[in-house]
Amino acid sequence: MSENRKLAAILAADVVGYSRLASADEDRTLARLRALRSDLIDPIIAVHNGRVIKRTGDGALVEFRSVVDAVRCAVEVQNGMVERNAGVPQDRRIEFRIGIHLGDVVEESDGDLMGDGVNIASRLEGVAAPGAICLSEDAYRQVKARLDLSVSDLGSTQLKNIAEPIRVYSLQVGSAGTKATPETATGRPAAAAPPKLSIAVLPFTNMSGDAEQDYFADGISEDIITALSKLSQLFVIARNSSFTFKGQNVRVQEVGAKLGVRHVLEGSVRKSGNRVRITAQLIDATSGGHLWAERFDRELTDIFAVQDDVTQQIVGALALNLTEGDRQRLAPEHPRNAEAYDCFLRGRELWHRLTKETNVAARDVLQRAIDLDPNFASAHAFLALTHGLDYLNRWSASPPESMAQAEEVATRAVTLDGSDPWAHWALAIAKLYTRQHDGAIDEAERAIVLNPNFAEGHVILGEALYYSGRPEEALESFARAKTLNPYFPDVLLHFQALAAFQLGRYEEAVDLLLQRLARNAVTDVSRALLAACYGHLSRFAEARAAWQEVLRLNPDYSLEYRRKVLPYKNPADFELVVDGLRKAGVVQ
Repeated sequence: MSENRKLAAILAADVVGYSRLASADEDRTLARLRALRSDLIDPIIAVHNGRVIKRTGDGALVEFRSVVDAVRCAVEVQNGMVERNAGVPQDRRIEFRIGIHLGDVVEESDGDLMGDGVNIASRLEGVAAPGAICLSEDAYRQVKARLDLSVSDLGSTQLKNIAEPIRVYSLQVGSAGTKATPETATGRPAAAAPPKLSIAVLPFTNMSGDAEQDYFADGISEDIITALSKLSQLFVIARNSSFTFKGQNVRVQEVGAKLGVRHVLEGSVRKSGNRVRITAQLIDATSGGHLWAERFDRELTDIFAVQDDVTQQIVGALALNLTEGDRQRLAPEHPRNAEAYDCFLRGRELWHRLTKETNVAARDVLQRAIDLDPNFASAHAFLALTHGLDYLNRWSASPPESMAQAEEVATRAVTLDGSDPWAHWALAIAKLYTRQHDGAIDEAERAIVLNPNFAEGHVILGEALYYSGRPEEALESFARAKTLNPYFPDVLLHFQALAAFQLGRYEEAVDLLLQRLARNAVTDVSRALLAACYGHLSRFAEARAAWQEVLRLNPDYSLEYRRKVLPYKNPADFELVVDGLRKAGVVQ
């Protein structure tokens, strides 16, 4: 079999003093390390286009397309660990050593990499100080003119089992080793540089003098987010996170730091009669400088052209090199009926409130949009989602009928516009909860292809993978969703806990569930899962206390009902929860 040789940037990392940490408290150390992988490390690797070659217990080997990506990833991980270790006693901290090398490797048929390129990266990691990054001279040469780094030249170093000495450079991050900035000068850890092509779209300010018009300003912002999210080379923060700043008087630099982006788009909307004025400005969040600003005065019927103009101007300001596929995705078929679009914006905003009353109102307004424009695919998609909410929350007299309606309407949306990611998302939900697992995965993956920054798409893919008995893959999807949506909904912690639980990682699941309960104290389902975790861990008193809280919050909580409605492909996966509760003696 012929060798497949190539040049690759290899990152090697492991935990300093892992054996000591594990011998002191193996279960907690493993739980902390797994949580770090799912919440911090794997999402950062994904953002920088890394590929995990193999995990080595407490460490990993990762391949990157460029040394720049590898170093940026390493810096983000190490700075993230400074924040995670704040306040943790020195003898309990998890710290990483990282080595990076650019060299020749041999790729095996299973994707594994072999050769000196991998060996040297591993040996560089071995000579790195805790919290530091060591680069070979070949790697350093690639980044010294491209990244603002403060390094120490360790000189020619003889690495173990490497024939020739190699010049090594050490990068110390998160402390005095980084160059001083206004933030580091105050003693706070320096945040890792955000991806160059990253953006958050803040909710546009409603300048109409009528609070009832908020839905329109929010809708314009959300549609711009959706358009930009379709570009694979651009990292776009999800609506749920950028909208947490609605109505707040915050500095753009603060927004950029909190959301981890380089650019912020802000603007305003003034709607009066049949006229609309939209202002927008693109700002560099690291410097506060304006990259582009424009004002549009148009008829309401031209609103779609204005949205396209804003999107194209951002593409130009960021110097994005669009492929033909990108251009096609940025030129969707807009509904031609302005009144139908207005109804759609009202319906979508009502749906986002997630209450029974607003869900009914959303369905009425979305149906009106469809009556005005029967080919409006996105309106069909959100109409399907209203039926889905009825099913998931038991708001309708016949939940199974609601899900059947959701599938029917979502299928219609996909038929009308196969390029609408929301349509595929809605259909993925419907297929999952009607136990069409493979179809749900296919629809979720299609939604992500159409919109790589689609946080909700990654969540439903993770759910479909979890219920299909593929928890490791589910955790990867959930981690990606959290990266795209830093202010993620607390229910995502529950889904991560479910996947960890299915893998038998009960301590990790407990940590995730306690995080959710800190954000949402009235969730019965997370307390039930917590009780099951404690049962499997033989922490029976804690299990009984958690179960008592379940029944206090919801006296009608029923395992039989959940066994019936949760779409497990393998029923034994749900019985693992029941087994934990039986071990604790809280159910028969």
